[in-house]
Amino acid sequence: MHPTALKVQERLQARGLDVEVHVLPDSTRTAAEAAAAVGCEVGQIVKSLVFVADGAVVMCLCAGDRRVDPAKLGAEARPARADEARDATGFAIGGVPPLGHDRELPTVVDESLRRFDVVWCAGGTPNAVFPVEVQALIAAIPDADVRVVS
Repeated sequence: MHPTALKVQERLQARGLDVEVHVLPDSTRTAAEAAAAVGCEVGQIVKSLVFVADGAVVMCLCAGDRRVDPAKLGAEARPARADEARDATGFAIGGVPPLGHDRELPTVVDESLRRFDVVWCAGGTPNAVFPVEVQALIAAIPDADVRVVS
């Protein structure tokens, strides 16, 4: 297993999530690629998006078939630049996991994810993913802010 994917798996298991990160031969960088690779609906792919909202870095988790409305995250919200996302999470865009970052980030979870029992998330690299029950994922995120942002 790729060392970064292994690091993510260990961090998630330390948070009590019983998950196994899978490294796939095909790219899972986009929601459509990930859904095709694992055989699920595009909506079951969790997009882990980094924003800067009102001067602070915020992680936003959204279903793969939805788009985040930055205005719902803050008056001055914008997508983080690639370097800002890496600095905040420790991971490059395309492989950012929903949690297990180098530092804790405030996390907003779009309500739309609750329509699924199981979702697939990035596992630290553009080819690594893991399945997780939605409720377990939300429970593992400290102070998760679940609301409509799409």
